[in-house]
Amino acid sequence: MTAHGVAVAALLAMAAVVVVLCAAGVATAPTVYDRIHLVGPAAMVAPPLVAAAVVTQEGLSPLGIKAMLVVVVLWITGPVLTHATARVAAIRERGHWVAGDAGDTEPTR
Repeated sequence: MTAHGVAVAALLAMAAVVVVLCAAGVATAPTVYDRIHLVGPAAMVAPPLVAAAVVTQEGLSPLGIKAMLVVVVLWITGPVLTHATARVAAIRERGHWVAGDAGDTEPTR
């Protein structure tokens, strides 16, 4: 195996370790908010590692560029989805969204 192959394997292994640790944390977390917090590294750290492995293997070919674009999309949509999930969990838990919760300025419904 060449150094090139070792680098690709190492990047993919690191991504897999991050995802497995996050999954173990989600499985053992006591509250929905803890689970949401533990999903972050799987969504924000693992995809760039996979994209780096693709770019290392394929170079800046269309496949490598698409991998980088997927990471950008995940980085943009990940925090939005996390916030929306936490907000829905709070509404489900409390029955409403209270102005002032987590810095929100929306009126109470």
